[in-house]
Amino acid sequence: MKIAIACDHGGFALKEQLLPFVTELGYEYKDFGCFSAESVDYPDIAFSVAEDVAKGEFDRGILICGTGIGVSICANKVNGIRCALCGDILSAELTRKHNDSNMLAMGGRIIGIETAKAIVRTWLTTEFEGGRHERRVQKINSYK
Repeated sequence: MKIAIACDHGGFALKEQLLPFVTELGYEYKDFGCFSAESVDYPDIAFSVAEDVAKGEFDRGILICGTGIGVSICANKVNGIRCALCGDILSAELTRKHNDSNMLAMGGRIIGIETAKAIVRTWLTTEFEGGRHERRVQKINSYK
């Protein structure tokens, strides 16, 4: 599975801590930036990653900003993206099982590294259940 990962300045520290963890889990990733704590505009980064995930260049994407809210709003503007803002393990599990989310957003100023690791591990390893959820995901996907 190929993962696209990006952040703004508010998520930079958390992203830098998560990159080695993603490698430890055995996943290949591309870091889309940002590459320092200098202020950047999160829409530029979020749209770029979401577009590449939507095109199928990456299987999933992870976005981190200060709260996770801004990047999740941006990602969900891109057709084909189902980005879930998660701050706990249960949300990460259920968004994969029920929503087949293909992008994860987290808040670098909201959660700590151990919580973030648990969320990422859960989100990357949980499969979509399909069944009754498939119909709902198809409705999301077909909305223009």
